[in-house]
Amino acid sequence: MAHSPTHSTTSHSPHSTARIARHPIHPMLVPFPIACFVGTLLTDIAYWRSAEMMWANFSAWLISAGVVLGLIAAIAGLVDFIGDRAIRSQRPAWPHVIGNLIVLVIATINMFIHTRDAWTSVVPWGLTLSAVTVVILIVTGWLGWSMVYRHGVGVTE
Repeated sequence: MAHSPTHSTTSHSPHSTARIARHPIHPMLVPFPIACFVGTLLTDIAYWRSAEMMWANFSAWLISAGVVLGLIAAIAGLVDFIGDRAIRSQRPAWPHVIGNLIVLVIATINMFIHTRDAWTSVVPWGLTLSAVTVVILIVTGWLGWSMVYRHGVGVTE
């Protein structure tokens, strides 16, 4: 074996509790809300620059789908987090969980803001909250990557 992930403070490899056929569910689900939230930011920018109603509609649909899919991914992530003490003991685990919960709260508020009429659904708060969501996701995504590739969470040998 050329490389093995480092495991801090635990004697066993942290494993995902929520899994299908030994495949962790959480990492399978997270790309979908991330794509929706990034798409919301891009369509908010497109609406802000063009005032074309279609972009505001896309934003409303994307943020709504992102919140629903994010809640499903969060449930799988919380099952993993609660299900194995070795995961909770990883240094990036708590900031990852807290950051993603903050993302879901901000995105839910943003979803309600996007129910307004076009211009007020995007400018200034919809666009601002979309940008904040993506910035936090960059940080929590890095932390999630670290948990898998540095600490071996969910990796079976």
